[in-house]
Amino acid sequence: MNKHINKISNYAMVGGLSAVAVVGLQGCGESTPVQEPVKQEQSVVKEGASVTIEKQADGSYKILDEFPSVKTRIILIEDGVERILSQEEIDKLVKEEEARVEAGTSKLTQNPDEVRESGGMGLAGTLMASMAAGMLGSMLMNKLMNNQNYKQNRRTSYKSPQTYSKSQNSFKKNAAANKSRASSSKKSGFFGNKKKASSRSSSFGG
Repeated sequence: MNKHINKISNYAMVGGLSAVAVVGLQGCGESTPVQEPVKQEQSVVKEGASVTIEKQADGSYKILDEFPSVKTRIILIEDGVERILSQEEIDKLVKEEEARVEAGTSKLTQNPDEVRESGGMGLAGTLMASMAAGMLGSMLMNKLMNNQNYKQNRRTSYKSPQTYSKSQNSFKKNAAANKSRASSSKKSGFFGNKKKASSRSSSFGG
């Protein structure tokens, strides 16, 4: 049973398996402590990004807007036409870019000046430069995070410095909110409710 619990924790699997784990352990009389980690895993799994990518006049792609979302969604604007990429399209783009990274031909890892001179970033590279890449290709992201060129190319993949800053701030705030909610859930129960009531009373006094 411990092995099954470890797998659920490591891979943040929710749904049927986590439900089985909770039901299987409720018989031990420790239903509340066991359920709390599962709730936290669900919030992590559901966290994604809504990304709007726009094709530029020179043929390159830029991130027009980006913010945290329950479900990852990629909106593509090409020649004035807006559509949402299917999961199949996203998976194909990620797989293609991962192959380029492995072969050393991805613009993500090239010198930013060379990328600019060669016409800018393509759709797959721009997608992998966005926050959505954290969920779509974790193994690839681990390889890229220590690459200095990637970090610079990632910044320039946004429409403007303001767009990049807005995105970073929104995800930082979202992460802080999730951490706060997780902390609050741990305090729930007989004593947790009393603490919350006390804090509300003091805030009115302040």
